Amino acid sequence: MAAEPAGLRGLKIWVYVLGCRSNLYESEALAGELEARGALVADRPEGCRAAVIVSCSVTATADRKCRQAVRRARRIFGDEGTVAVCGCWAQQIAADEARALGVDVLVGNRLKSGLPDMLESALSGRPASMADARLDPGNDRTWDALSLTRPVLRSRAFLKVQEGCDHFCSYCVIPFLRGRSTSRPPDEALAEARRVVEAGCREIVLTGIHLGMYGRDRQTSLAELVRKISATPGLRRLRLGSLEPFALDDDLLDTLAESSVFCPHLHLPLQSGDDGVLRRMRRGHTADDYARVCDRARSKLGDDLHISGDVLVAFPGEDDRAFRGTLDLMKRAGLGRTHVFPFSPRRGTEAAAFADRVAPQVASERVKIAITLGEDLLQRYASRFVGRNLLVLYGYTGHFVALAPNPEVWGIDGGEIEVRVTDCRKGELQVCRL
Repeated sequence: MAAEPAGLRGLKIWVYVLGCRSNLYESEALAGELEARGALVADRPEGCRAAVIVSCSVTATADRKCRQAVRRARRIFGDEGTVAVCGCWAQQIAADEARALGVDVLVGNRLKSGLPDMLESALSGRPASMADARLDPGNDRTWDALSLTRPVLRSRAFLKVQEGCDHFCSYCVIPFLRGRSTSRPPDEALAEARRVVEAGCREIVLTGIHLGMYGRDRQTSLAELVRKISATPGLRRLRLGSLEPFALDDDLLDTLAESSVFCPHLHLPLQSGDDGVLRRMRRGHTADDYARVCDRARSKLGDDLHISGDVLVAFPGEDDRAFRGTLDLMKRAGLGRTHVFPFSPRRGTEAAAFADRVAPQVASERVKIAITLGEDLLQRYASRFVGRNLLVLYGYTGHFVALAPNPEVWGIDGGEIEVRVTDCRKGELQVCRL
């Protein structure tokens, strides 16, 4: 961490994040660095001198939210404040559009560790032109030197260990914006895990853009990293971010089963339950493959394992039969928490050129149907815990089921608390403290 130069000391800075868990990690690392330089990190722009927006571009909705965040900051700051944007939306937006929106500092992927210096320079005197630091991620495999000492914005610590993606699903723009798959050096990841636990955080979530690829460029594996981080003194909970189904091999499953701190929850993107759609998506697996992975995971980790997933509705060519196949697979896989979103064409991807688009009103109706089923499945899964005694931390059970707001339990960050589950409503557990 840098020393405290006068440039940021005492300045109030809004740090705002959109998108994935990797972005959550990056926002925490940036917030920690800004604090180390003497800044005061805020969760809203009012009263701030600057904004740092960690952006997302996975869908058109994400793009819109990024623009809204920039406009909100510029409206509140007027001509005086400084707006810095980094991440995927910042990587792809045209410089002229960013300037017109009021961006002062634009930082692309794999360069975010340089943002605090650029922000400090911009705050020392409003520059005549926008500072623009972006590279073509293409085949870049460098590791951006962000690091975390303790969570600043959240209770649990997100620990990013992998960047980029080599898979290139036909609908996904992220490999073009994040670059090729790169693994963090294991020693760096272990050192960071120790730091955040020593700082008082009891839960770590390993994250990456394609987490299951971790280690393939370093003669190691995600399973080996999990074994080492599980041994961190004082760590109570270890979670994994999103894993592609084909990354869940027997070595990793056996490692998770043997870990004393692994929380029995896996997020496995489903996307579609129709083999034809899955082929056009270039997902690399079939509907039966996905169901078998879920069955194998439960055989190793227990029937209470919580499997959540993403569902991409109304992909080009998805007819009623294909959509029903998705609903059937959601039920067959026994999903719990489900993130449902409609197809959003991303410029530069193969699927953006597909002509057989689903009509908007049909897509909207399918989204509603899938969301309703997802809510029903979560309620069904979470209800199994009614009548049980559980340990909870940061408002969640080990199986990643949320608690209904309860002042006796929420907001207590010092350690796990034992509760009894009395009811389940809309997928949230009603509990009383023991």
